[in-house]
Amino acid sequence: MIIKPEISGVIARSAHPLGCEKAILNQIDYVKHARPITNGPKRVLIIGASSGFGLAARIALTFGGAQADTIGVSFERGPSDKGVGSAGFYNNLYFREHAQNEGRIAINIDGDAFSTQTKESVIEAIETYFEGEVDLIIYSVASGLRPNYQTGEMWRSAIKPIGQAVAGASVSLEHDQWLESTLEPATEQEIDGTLKVMGGEDWEAWVDTLINSESIAEGCKTVAFSYIGSDLTHPIYLDGTLGRAKVDLHQTSHALNLKLANFSGGAYASVCKALVTKASVFIPGLTPYLIALYKVMKQNGTHEGCIEQMQRLFTTKLYGCDKVPVDGERLIRIDDLELNPETQAQVHQLVESMNANNFQKLGDYAGLKQEFMQLNGFGLAGIDYNKKVDIQNIISKYNCLADSLL
Repeated sequence: MIIKPEISGVIARSAHPLGCEKAILNQIDYVKHARPITNGPKRVLIIGASSGFGLAARIALTFGGAQADTIGVSFERGPSDKGVGSAGFYNNLYFREHAQNEGRIAINIDGDAFSTQTKESVIEAIETYFEGEVDLIIYSVASGLRPNYQTGEMWRSAIKPIGQAVAGASVSLEHDQWLESTLEPATEQEIDGTLKVMGGEDWEAWVDTLINSESIAEGCKTVAFSYIGSDLTHPIYLDGTLGRAKVDLHQTSHALNLKLANFSGGAYASVCKALVTKASVFIPGLTPYLIALYKVMKQNGTHEGCIEQMQRLFTTKLYGCDKVPVDGERLIRIDDLELNPETQAQVHQLVESMNANNFQKLGDYAGLKQEFMQLNGFGLAGIDYNKKVDIQNIISKYNCLADSLL
């Protein structure tokens, strides 16, 4: 079948398998030629490994100098009569293939990261493939829902301001259209739900589970990804429900740091740069800021994608230095280039000038849209998108790779 891009609002309804593989190969090529990770971890668990920062971290640690073996947890949709499946499904497939080709262990566990059953499957995999211990735990879960498996309740996140309504613009990636809207403030139930889904509770549950199963190696670290951003995004992000959840995540890092101190390890929240990911495109008001930020940082030669951010995190922050550098709140700041004062001044000026008639001309909307398409395997050089794709052959390869690990 010939696979074409399908977008509904900001959601990709299709993915191109060969494009997903090409995107993986491009990232592998980058880290192989970048500054290598030194004294890195060898046995890594990535919770949320199929896209964005989680996938980039997995690629960097496997191919970027550390030569790590990995277990990746994700909840993805494979091909069926309803569609070709999600990009994350193919990312997992092709990552594992190329990691195994270089002699690395790469275990994919498909399941809800919030469930006890998934945690038990990971413990079993650690016992089987990692001699019972992990050296690094990466928490990179982006979800809008979290089931409460004890009560059957479903917690839901809401991306809203707190206290008062906020007016702003967003962009429909489906229609390339600037949209003005007003977001009403969140209810207490929505604030609590967002905290449950996006806060630090499940991260702590994962680490506690690993401690209780004696799966923590000496010197083990854990890191979760966060965002603070510019004052341009604070009303909807930092001062809203998402910001409240991120504060909880930061506080969780302190509690986990005390627990991992018993293993001569540590826990950190890493504040990353604003980027196009499957999660970030849902945040109202962020897209105009991203369009301006991309334009300015590319002009200044400081733009980084997920893979550049992760390679820099592991070479200059978490590993390769005597002490992990943190700010006054014990946060790793990998958003330093974004928040450079001169960069922000230029971004402010650009955002103030943009509107529905000129945003594509003034900002880097084309670059943002291209990154979004590439997240789903489209728009990559070297792929013939008019050529039929044999999905069944890909599934056969998937099954063969799975069997090779048994």
